[in-house]
Amino acid sequence: MGIIIITGKKLLTLAISLLAVILLLLPCAAAARPLHETRTTTIDGSRSQHLNLRGSLLRGPESVAFDGAGAGPYSGISDGRVLRWNGQARSWSTYTYSPGYDARACTASRIRPAEVTESRCGRPLGLRFHYGSGNLYIADAYKGLMRVGPDGGEATVLATEADGVPLRFTNGVDVDQVTGEVFFTDSSMNYQRSQHERVTATGDSTGRLLKYDPKTTSVTVLQSGITYPNGLAISADRTHLVVALTGPCKLLRYWIKGPKAGTSEPLADLPGYPDNIRADGKGGFWVALHREKLELPFGPDSHLLAVRIKADGQIVQVMRGPKSVRPTEVVEREDGKLYMGSVELPYVAVVSE
Repeated sequence: MGIIIITGKKLLTLAISLLAVILLLLPCAAAARPLHETRTTTIDGSRSQHLNLRGSLLRGPESVAFDGAGAGPYSGISDGRVLRWNGQARSWSTYTYSPGYDARACTASRIRPAEVTESRCGRPLGLRFHYGSGNLYIADAYKGLMRVGPDGGEATVLATEADGVPLRFTNGVDVDQVTGEVFFTDSSMNYQRSQHERVTATGDSTGRLLKYDPKTTSVTVLQSGITYPNGLAISADRTHLVVALTGPCKLLRYWIKGPKAGTSEPLADLPGYPDNIRADGKGGFWVALHREKLELPFGPDSHLLAVRIKADGQIVQVMRGPKSVRPTEVVEREDGKLYMGSVELPYVAVVSE
């Protein structure tokens, strides 16, 4: 058998080819750039407390919500339920579930993973309380937009379609606390959550931004033709929404009030693939990053977990941690603690600044 000798020139060519493949696979990678827009401070996300789920196969507390009394967190998990944290002594308990939920049929096993059961049992993604009513709104990837009252129990499905087109990948949600209007995203008209990698890889641009009016029970399509709309959050002054575009690694601003109402514009380029967005209580937002741009499997075991942005989109703070942690939401509480959800991990992490 002959010996293959790779010269320095060939090695360089191979490296360039590999980089080209990575750029093709990662749609937003070509736009990668260092965080030089503003001076940023860094939080060590590896130093965290874990609120562990019960059950070896339970995982995926994607979104993190707190009710009007400050209780929680609440989070949706892989078997279709939304759980409530009751403190270290009592841990997690079931708060709500979709219609038709069956504990035996929805419990994953080693031969029946959650990816198989979730289309039947539901997969709660975005969560948000309306504090005035105590209602919890749930963006379930398969069931559509749901709501449950302040006592929990079985949720009610509010919307499964918009303009006659089925909701195929219901994802993010936020609530106007004054009007009670609910804003949510449908990430794709072609692919379900179980095919989320296809949404990114194909550059699918059939996502929609929608509004549910609880007074009329009507659903309105605010904007269509969006590339992978994921999480969203309403601004502190309630004039616009900030929407995460996962594939393009960008933030979109959609105006709901004022002279620009009904229009949208780019807000920020991000250093990674964004998932959920939550207001930070200071006029800005925390944006969870599931993966960094051009992230490689080798090198230091550290990557960006999340960024805090100002209202104008400038990054002012970052959180870093191990590559095994891929957050889907970061929520800041009044005491400065950051609650971090992840669709892949079996716990909610609590990070202190």
